Amino acid sequence: MVAGDTVFPAAEPRGVRLLPYFDAYVVACQPRERLYPGRAAERALTPGGQAGNHPVLLVDGTVAGVWHQRRSGRRLDITVETLRPLTVPQLGELDGQAGRIGEILEGTPRLTIGDVPVGAHA
Repeated sequence: MVAGDTVFPAAEPRGVRLLPYFDAYVVACQPRERLYPGRAAERALTPGGQAGNHPVLLVDGTVAGVWHQRRSGRRLDITVETLRPLTVPQLGELDGQAGRIGEILEGTPRLTIGDVPVGAHA
């Protein structure tokens, strides 16, 4: 927290984000059950409750899935496992997030919605 920054936003968080391993938001956010509702805790937290070991899909400020990316040359295969249905606008935002990852990693992203094998590091 920045010194003196004590005002909370009036509006709830909105939007779709793909957060990386050990992102500060998911590691530090409390209480965990608000950020990781229901099945999200099973998929994105370690059995001991540690956050950050899995990249997560964040929808409107809560964990709504996990994701994984695999690189082959310039191609980035990004697979997102959603834990709830996404609206058409949310799917558009997700596509934009995949595009942003492609820009950052200087690759060509290909987004797939499907199962993500979750292990020690997804």
